[in-house]
Amino acid sequence: MSGDGLAGLDTQRATWIQEAWRHVTGDRLRDLITGLVDIPSPTGDERPLAAHIADTLKAAGCRAAVQPLDDRQANAWARLDGDGTGPDLMLYAPIDTLTVGEESEDLPWIGQELRDDMRPRATVYDDLVTGLGASNPKGHAACVMMAAEAISLAGIPLTGDLVAAFGAGGMPTNARPGSPRLNTGQGAGCSFLLEQGVWTDYAVIAKPGWTVSWDEVGLVWFEITVRGTHTYVGSRHRLPYDNAVARAGEVARHLEEWFVEYADRHTDGTVAPQGIVSSVQGGWPRMAAVTPAACTLMVDLRIGPDTSPMQAKREFLAVLDKLSAYDVSAEMVLAIPGTRTDQDSWIFRSATAAWEAFEGRPHEVIPGNSGATDANILRGRGIPTVRVGMPKVTEAPFDIDFARGMNTVSVRAMEKLARHLIRTAVDTVTRSRTELEGDPA
Repeated sequence: MSGDGLAGLDTQRATWIQEAWRHVTGDRLRDLITGLVDIPSPTGDERPLAAHIADTLKAAGCRAAVQPLDDRQANAWARLDGDGTGPDLMLYAPIDTLTVGEESEDLPWIGQELRDDMRPRATVYDDLVTGLGASNPKGHAACVMMAAEAISLAGIPLTGDLVAAFGAGGMPTNARPGSPRLNTGQGAGCSFLLEQGVWTDYAVIAKPGWTVSWDEVGLVWFEITVRGTHTYVGSRHRLPYDNAVARAGEVARHLEEWFVEYADRHTDGTVAPQGIVSSVQGGWPRMAAVTPAACTLMVDLRIGPDTSPMQAKREFLAVLDKLSAYDVSAEMVLAIPGTRTDQDSWIFRSATAAWEAFEGRPHEVIPGNSGATDANILRGRGIPTVRVGMPKVTEAPFDIDFARGMNTVSVRAMEKLARHLIRTAVDTVTRSRTELEGDPA
């Protein structure tokens, strides 16, 4: 049984929220999402999209700005000023896409060809909009834009500032070819945003999943080196033969089996940290007649909030010790801790109350999560943060695989999320700080 989204509110706040909701329409959301999808924003090249977002929110009466990280990468943020007596809240979404939308970088790893949904070009199918990143992250960013725009147009008197922030480099990637910096992903934009003073008392990050998440996995990356003997196919039967490529395959097989055991042991709260062997490099593709002296594997190992990167490193190296016969070693090359927010925190209570008001039932926790977002950057810097988003589209005139799940959004679902963000925001930035004294934040 669904509710009207207003349960639990006093009359004044309910009136303000309804006034803001009047500005949330399917047509406006469709305009916002098609505008975002049609501007390419692969990790490291988000600046044109950041400028578009800032200009759009300026037109709605927000004080907005582009925040460059370098010549190609930028955040955007907008602020609605309160009178200074209440808490500040950030509504946050990343804006970079996981893949690029160009054959030169995406093929053959994404598949045999680039489908239409894998390109930065929006296509409308009634309620659905497809295109690169249409759901994750751009549909969620559009909902944050809609929330800020609607609250601005409604003229609601705020006690605290409402910040709408849009971070570059939110995807789990290092730099693409030609980037001036290695650290273009992994929350680089969010970190820069906070370092440059765009800071609030609380935050809500819009990312997939129709639930209110308070904890999240972090991640560590390892570069594994598997050694062998450089030799020639014509000498295989005459000289020592230890093929690093074959050894790397055995190491990958052992690790893939261990990841299942690892996840079982570390599942806790709402998280079930997973691991994968993601890539392999070794040898000369132009010269199939010889073996390389070494082969490298990349591993992404997710970690729960109670597992530090050093604990994960030692556990992982202990597994590799058991594979010493393969002459293998590893370096930890990236680490982002998992985090959690106290469930007694105001922002969790407010966002959960909003979810329950829309659904007309107790909040439903979705367990088994292994996705990491910039919520870890926000929480890690001390900002109590929850995550709320849209469910993946399941009914469509085409099959929904991983890529189409990222690249397909429902306008009706966007409307619901935008309304949730508005209610949570108004419920927060119209209160005094003294009302929230004693909050575990």
